Amino acid sequence: MSSSERWTVNATTPLVNFSFPLQNYTMPILEFEMILMFVLTELTHLFLKIFGLPALAAQLVRDGNDQLASGIAGCEMANPCKFVRHDCLTSAKGVPAFEAGILLGDAGLSRIVKSSSHHDMNPIFPFANQEILNIMSLFGYIFFSFLIGVKLNLGLIPKSGKKALYTGALSLSVPIVAGVGTIILLHSKWFLNGQEIVQLAFLTAMHSLTPSPVVVCLLTDLKILNSELGRLALSSALVSDLCTIAITSVAAMATAVQQNMLKGIRDIVVMVAYTLFVWLVFRPFMFWIAKRTPQGKPIKDSYVVLIMLAFLGSALLSNWCELSFVTGPLMLGFAVPDGPPVGATLVNKFDFMVNRVFMPVFATTSMMRVTMSLPKAHKRTVLAATIVTSVVYCSKFVASLVIPLCCKMHMRDAIALALILCSKGVVELGAYTFASDTWIIFSKVFDYMMLTIVLNVLIVPPLIRLLYDPKRKYVGYQKRNLMHWKPNSELRILACINRADNTPAIINFLDASCPTRDSPIAVYVLHLVKLVGRAAPVLISHNLQKRTLSNNSLSENVIISFSNFQKDNEGAVFAQVFTAITQPDYMYDDICTLAIDKATSLIILPFHRKWSRVNGSIESENQNTRTLNCRMLETAPCSVGILVNRGHVKYTNSSASPNEAYRVALIFLGGSDDREALTLAKRVAKDAYISLTVIRLVDASGDEDGNDKWEWVQDNEMLKEMKYNGAEDGIKTTKKIRSLMDENEYDMFIVGRRFNVSSPQTLGLDQWSEFPELGVIGDMLSSTDSRCKSSVLVIQQQQQR
Repeated sequence: MSSSERWTVNATTPLVNFSFPLQNYTMPILEFEMILMFVLTELTHLFLKIFGLPALAAQLVRDGNDQLASGIAGCEMANPCKFVRHDCLTSAKGVPAFEAGILLGDAGLSRIVKSSSHHDMNPIFPFANQEILNIMSLFGYIFFSFLIGVKLNLGLIPKSGKKALYTGALSLSVPIVAGVGTIILLHSKWFLNGQEIVQLAFLTAMHSLTPSPVVVCLLTDLKILNSELGRLALSSALVSDLCTIAITSVAAMATAVQQNMLKGIRDIVVMVAYTLFVWLVFRPFMFWIAKRTPQGKPIKDSYVVLIMLAFLGSALLSNWCELSFVTGPLMLGFAVPDGPPVGATLVNKFDFMVNRVFMPVFATTSMMRVTMSLPKAHKRTVLAATIVTSVVYCSKFVASLVIPLCCKMHMRDAIALALILCSKGVVELGAYTFASDTWIIFSKVFDYMMLTIVLNVLIVPPLIRLLYDPKRKYVGYQKRNLMHWKPNSELRILACINRADNTPAIINFLDASCPTRDSPIAVYVLHLVKLVGRAAPVLISHNLQKRTLSNNSLSENVIISFSNFQKDNEGAVFAQVFTAITQPDYMYDDICTLAIDKATSLIILPFHRKWSRVNGSIESENQNTRTLNCRMLETAPCSVGILVNRGHVKYTNSSASPNEAYRVALIFLGGSDDREALTLAKRVAKDAYISLTVIRLVDASGDEDGNDKWEWVQDNEMLKEMKYNGAEDGIKTTKKIRSLMDENEYDMFIVGRRFNVSSPQTLGLDQWSEFPELGVIGDMLSSTDSRCKSSVLVIQQQQQR
């Protein structure tokens, strides 16, 4: 290799000096640049996570494609077709901004590394490769906007509610008015020129927006996407985005007509025709594809190719009409049905590529161009930009507070909502980058805007964590448990289903709970479905749907099963089915919220293991389900039961087995959880076709701790006239339970969890528990060491917090 075919890179640090040759070819340099971006992005993100700070890279890169909405439309004010500017990277000087950009910028590696042969250029990001990186950035951002449209469900906007509607509209209109008024005042005092007014108007528009991608990212990072505050913030952002799209579209068309009437009218006609094509031809074609795709299967690759061709063509059409590159792809994404099979297939195929390849390049190159030195030119413009953005931000913050406070929202929650709606992130980054490349804003104004994003990312999330605690609404001020349930009143139960095969075991338990007309059961069934191909979580009440479900409904079998169960027990059972489509990490929030809304006394959760019906072996384990169960035991607003189904369901209905009783055993040691389990068992025993056996294990030594005397009194009161056996230690308890399991005498065991409750009967057993969420006894009964076929229900009484 000749000397002209390589860069000789010298690195000088306080600790070591070294040099190495780098091939002066496009591909090796591009590979080296991307490796640096990816490694530094991930390392910086891991470092900031230690301090509980949401890294900007996490917003722009790691979670970028889990975001939702159409706020990118605000970028249409700049023309990204002029995005490639050859000096955008080499002109970065001064203090870097953030994340990988700060490490690769002027104060990072570019300060340490210098080229021996080209002292005036950055050897890591040489002149020839800048255009390639910028094209990759642009393509990644366009693809990002298309996937946002795919994940967005426009049907959520009409369902947002008045509070979200007014909050979203007010948070957009008030800051625009305040910003325009401030610009007029500054112009009257400083006699601003036309370019300065354009810059200030652009900044006013951008700071008035509430981009849903930024809101979703922040809510996801704070783990409050499914909370009441999160849903309100997301709905408000959707309303704001819809208004933004309408305003920017009208403004763009009006500007085009004003500059060249004939060309402007042509562009309007083309875009109207494109819109009609998308919604009258392309969208029905998407539904046709979904109809032809078998349930649970992805769409064919040939259909994916057609969609990608349409995506690329929409970007070219937008550029031809001199609109933003993202306008056409975003609209096309809106026309793709979210969720499976079409939306889920596209997200599964392209999410990783956009998320881990293109967006890191976009975020890093955008941040690298920032210079943090004090402005020597355009000082008045920077000062005016500071004043305008401060006024707009404050007015937006106040406007976001008005409606929530009028609706009597707690002040802390209202402030947290306002902070969420004022947050900044990926949309602003893209808009400011495009505006800088097209000379809409000066470089120093661009630096200032990047600084506002960095400060927002570092300050806002900790403040929201301090102000808003989603668990606050789960605090059990009322006693919602079985022991305080009034006899002969309606018993409300929330039954959760992860898979359709959970349904028979749940129905069997409900049937065993002895529903009658005098003592009915209201069962609220929540079918938990993992969020795929969507950005926003969805909670569907099937009983409220006006249209019948299609054959592809994820919950159709569940609905049919519980509908039949209600018909078989007419007057004694009321069933209502819900479907929650959300990420596994947030399913607990939907469960708790529904339990509070319906005032349930018991939540039934399926165990995470699935047993085979043939030989009783374990077929599968779902760790997400186990994590959900553990989370529910910590946060549930009422009592919780974990149902372990070993695959052998014996129906309790008298018509199914009129000559054979359904045998239930309760193992009682003492404590609040066991008393809760006993209360449920007594209700079960009211059924004439159910045989109940209560097995009480007491300390044979007769020693009772003085601190537990009140517990002992309550246990004895609950177990009047009950026979019991003695057990001195954990070994004897194990032998007794093993004998019960080996005999296979009972169809179901009901036990209390007794978490962190020590007693002589279970001494030493907790050390051998495989699943602490089941308690010591429940874990033994669910062990794989035995051939026991009995179902197990582990009860935990509502925890008063």
